[in-house]
Amino acid sequence: MSRVCDLTGKKSMNGFSVSNSNAKTKRRFYPNLQVKKFYIPEEDKWITLKVSASALKTINKKGISACLNNFVKKGKI
Repeated sequence: MSRVCDLTGKKSMNGFSVSNSNAKTKRRFYPNLQVKKFYIPEEDKWITLKVSASALKTINKKGISACLNNFVKKGKI
C-alpha cells in the first residue's frame, strides 16, 4: 500500500536524521495520511479515499464534490 494522497498526490520525501555527534543517516518523512469515507450526494454513494490532513481540511472547507471537481480539472486525478 503506497503512502500517497489520492487527491493532492503528496508522498514521502527523503532527509537525514542528525545525531548529537552530527552523524547523518538517511530517513524518510511520511505525509500525514488518513483513510476516510466520504458521501457524494450527487451520485448517492460512498467513496473511500486516502487523503492527507491538508486535503481533509480543504474538503471540510469546500465540500467533497467541489474538491473532486477541482482536482479533476487540474488533472491530478
